[in-house]
Amino acid sequence: MERESQPVRRCVVRFVGHVQGVGFRQTSAHAARSHDVTGYVRNEPDGSVELVAEGAESEIRALLDDIQDRMSGRIRHMHEGWSGATGQYDRFEVRY
Repeated sequence: MERESQPVRRCVVRFVGHVQGVGFRQTSAHAARSHDVTGYVRNEPDGSVELVAEGAESEIRALLDDIQDRMSGRIRHMHEGWSGATGQYDRFEVRY
């Protein structure tokens, strides 16, 4: 997944809004298939959705843009945290 000029990064995103029970996880997973990323998306007990993605920063940002476009009326706020990738994921999945 390493790009010539882009190191692999990790982004943890918390989506807040009307994001559970509306197909958010499945939409995110479907969008992730169009990008060179690994990680997961899951519902949190507080009603938010957590997404962890690893890949080139441009791929992750494109994924987040796709999710925002597809779920625009549902997301009230999103918080991003960036760090180095762990390499622990081999695909992108929905976690339950």
